[in-house]
Amino acid sequence: MSTPAIQDFQDTNDPLHVTLERTLAAIDTPTITLRRLLDLIGEQGLLFLCALLAIPFLLPVSIPGVSGVFGPAIILIAAGITGNRMPWIPRRLAHKEFNSEKLKGTLKRGLRIVMRVERVVRPRFRGITAAGLPARLNGTAIIFAAVLMMAPFGLIPFTNTLPAFAIVLLSIGMSQRDGLVVIGGYLFILATLIYFGVLLWLTLQAGQGLFGFFSS
Repeated sequence: MSTPAIQDFQDTNDPLHVTLERTLAAIDTPTITLRRLLDLIGEQGLLFLCALLAIPFLLPVSIPGVSGVFGPAIILIAAGITGNRMPWIPRRLAHKEFNSEKLKGTLKRGLRIVMRVERVVRPRFRGITAAGLPARLNGTAIIFAAVLMMAPFGLIPFTNTLPAFAIVLLSIGMSQRDGLVVIGGYLFILATLIYFGVLLWLTLQAGQGLFGFFSS
């Protein structure tokens, strides 16, 4: 059986807070599996999940080890968005059950945050967030930002923060059809590449200095 397309689950024209409210109303069992949750949330919820998973990395120095879990999850979700399909999740994780009441509490806290963000985010430059090629490019950008976020530089300030901001802006911009926010996400990816380039240059300079010191 083929994986259903994202639009089969949700009307992506709805505001993000409406999608989350509908998800909360649909959870009516004591427990819920990750697969069922993904089916209920749909595309906009998946984008919100990408942003949510990136939030711990917004601190200057990320918590060690988290990138090995959250980074791959963002990549899997973004890959599904890029292919306009629900993301592939390993079977063991897809059937993992969660307490519905605790999950609802988390979603309600997320709902309050989303409603605050939606006060300033609005549809702009919609061509940048349109379906088809723009959506695939934006999804690929989220994957690339997640790869950058997983780079083994967690103890160096801002190496996780910059790509995490990119993921948050790209995800929110896509879900709310705000092309200006999406552009901001691309700028953070560019800033990440520049920052990594500077770090690499400084490392090479330091290495050459040490080599010269010991060889003299």
